[in-house]
Amino acid sequence: MGVPDGVTDRRVSRAELAVFVSGVASMGLEILAGRIVAPQFGSSIYTWGTIIGVFLAALSAGYLRGGKLASRRAEPARLARLLVWTAVWVALLVFAGDLLLRSTVAFPLPSRVASLPAVVLLFGPPTYLLGFISPYGAELSRKGGLGEASGHVYAVGTIGSIVGAFGTTYLLVPTLGVDAIGFVFGVLLVATAATLVLPSPSRESIVAIGGAFVLLVAAVSTGAAGVAPEGEIVYQTQTPYQQLEVIDSGDTRTLYLDGQRHSAMDRSDPTRHVFEYTRYFHLPYLFAEDPDDIDRVLFVGGGGFTGPKRFAEEYDATVDVVEIDPEVIDVSKRYFAVEESDQLRIHNDDGRRFLRESNETYDLIVLDAYKKDKVPFQLTTVEFMELADDRLSEDGMVFANVISAPSGPASKFYRAEYATMDAVYPHVYSFPTAGGTVIQNVEMIATKNETVVTEETLRDRNARRDIGIDLSSEIGNYRREEDVGDAPVLRDDYAPVDALLDPMVGQRYVIDEAGAVENASSDSASSNDSDVSSGEDDPARVVVNASPAALRARPAHDQRGRPAEG
Repeated sequence: MGVPDGVTDRRVSRAELAVFVSGVASMGLEILAGRIVAPQFGSSIYTWGTIIGVFLAALSAGYLRGGKLASRRAEPARLARLLVWTAVWVALLVFAGDLLLRSTVAFPLPSRVASLPAVVLLFGPPTYLLGFISPYGAELSRKGGLGEASGHVYAVGTIGSIVGAFGTTYLLVPTLGVDAIGFVFGVLLVATAATLVLPSPSRESIVAIGGAFVLLVAAVSTGAAGVAPEGEIVYQTQTPYQQLEVIDSGDTRTLYLDGQRHSAMDRSDPTRHVFEYTRYFHLPYLFAEDPDDIDRVLFVGGGGFTGPKRFAEEYDATVDVVEIDPEVIDVSKRYFAVEESDQLRIHNDDGRRFLRESNETYDLIVLDAYKKDKVPFQLTTVEFMELADDRLSEDGMVFANVISAPSGPASKFYRAEYATMDAVYPHVYSFPTAGGTVIQNVEMIATKNETVVTEETLRDRNARRDIGIDLSSEIGNYRREEDVGDAPVLRDDYAPVDALLDPMVGQRYVIDEAGAVENASSDSASSNDSDVSSGEDDPARVVVNASPAALRARPAHDQRGRPAEG
């Protein structure tokens, strides 16, 4: 063990340094796994449970095998070799992670465990190798006994894991892209391997360590020339909350969050509605007894700010937007023609916390913070709806942009949200935007007014009122008094959102694109009558697969996600 039994050496050995670094790398890679896998499989509790389970299983296997080998083969050179091989695998993740990820999509597995092959393939091998480090470190430790050595080594490894968790979460992910973070971990492993073999490295060690470093540099420097299948990548980064890309295709600029279309802008007409579902944001101006009574509007969720921009331009209303991701706010200003003013005010905060701490009264609250596979449950419950109700004026409304199927097996989340809103508000109305039973944007309006607003009333008001947009086609999707079946009313103490979203995994998400002339209602109607089961042969319909290709092209951007100069 290096010192006699009973004698304690308080110095940190190079082997213990390796254990510390292995803890940093293993926990850092675990957090990074969530960012890499999310665009393909979502970031539900099932995905995270799979990641945690695979990492624990791989580490356990590494501990077991490493413990058997360490008693007869533990030496610094072998420990260095383990770190080098781990770094080589990290280089492979940086270079070909997307390809490996997509290769696992076709496995015929239940949706809840669909991410398992990907996590095993991408992160099982390096985590297994890192599991060897602690037993080797215990064998090489200078501590005075086996028990003390083992306890010390595993404490050091756990401290490394804590550093890796907090460092990756609060420093690396907000600052660097996925590839750059992988590069950082790879270099850390290589540098530690070099420390283990100094001052007299063998030729074999020099070649291995140098080769691993070259592979890391090559991996982070190689990639497509800033182009994705969807178009030209203008900007991309990892935010504290999600993967973000801005992609141009012709005159259309689209914001992708975690690989899914979120907002789009016509660069020649920044306030035009590109996606059909955003036209429905104007329906409250037909539900209101007097549209001029909608003076204060709150959007919870900013994205590309399609609705807030149009409201601020079209109506004499003050618009507040609360967006939790500061990078989304910054991107909206740089790439989506968003300008703050006395009429359009932006707040970086959690939507529920903002409402709880606000003394403002709103005539309309728009919930636009839900995604297909990631829904903040705290914005879905009875308690939240009651909070929103308290912040609404006497005849105020809540508008919720829900992504779900309007009926069928994949409608669980929609029906639960309908039941929840119906438990708080006198009347709830819904408007599926794409027809059929496919996954789509379903717009829901909950009103405090006791009077029922019929489809006929909406059509009459649409004909008489000038609200800047013709919604005759959208009104045709009017639904009321939904049969929610066994859907639960969501509460803070029971909101199984992940389970409700689960039937949508693997299903198509259909977004209709609005026509170039927004008031051409007949064109919109014909688009709504198209074949929703395929989404093909219809240029105004976009079918977003549940497993879109991850968009992580590199060279057009520096490692902090900023556009490269020149």
